[in-house]
Amino acid sequence: MKKFTALLLIFSLMAISCTTMTTQRQKRLASSKERRGAKLIITETDGQQIEGELITVKENSLLLLHTEGRDISVVIADIKLIKIVKKSQFWVGAFAGFLMGGAFGASLGISYAEKEKSKPGLLAGYMADWAILGYGLGLGAIGALLGGSIGAFAGTDKTIQIEGMSDSEIQETLDKLRKKARIRDYK
Repeated sequence: MKKFTALLLIFSLMAISCTTMTTQRQKRLASSKERRGAKLIITETDGQQIEGELITVKENSLLLLHTEGRDISVVIADIKLIKIVKKSQFWVGAFAGFLMGGAFGASLGISYAEKEKSKPGLLAGYMADWAILGYGLGLGAIGALLGGSIGAFAGTDKTIQIEGMSDSEIQETLDKLRKKARIRDYK
């Protein structure tokens, strides 16, 4: 039982440290590079779609860096809806889920192996050793599927319907978008 607890603690610490290192690395990279604005797909009232990176939010317009490299200013009154495109978090979630599921499965395999090794017979000890790997990989795969689906859900795009909003709601939305812009404090 002591081995089981120790192994569970070790795997938990490994999983936590891996995710912590990943987020710290991402923060360092973001601070070392120029800050990027959110990727937006704007649908205008006439049906035209404009895609680009949000540079700044002005009083009555949004300034985007188009995918072709030119700046585009879109008037708020002409916007029907805004789609904020997020990166998928599937692989991050799958990796974290695999680590956690694998750690839990390996700890279950160890407890099973301790019970089996006490039984007589040559095959019991051999199978008990493989149980650790089997449980670890099996529950790791289940954890990867669950973590990947949670990560994919976290990375879904957000759509904001501008048409039909009141002026106060539009200002609230613009304040939220300002936080996602490359230049936040434009005046």
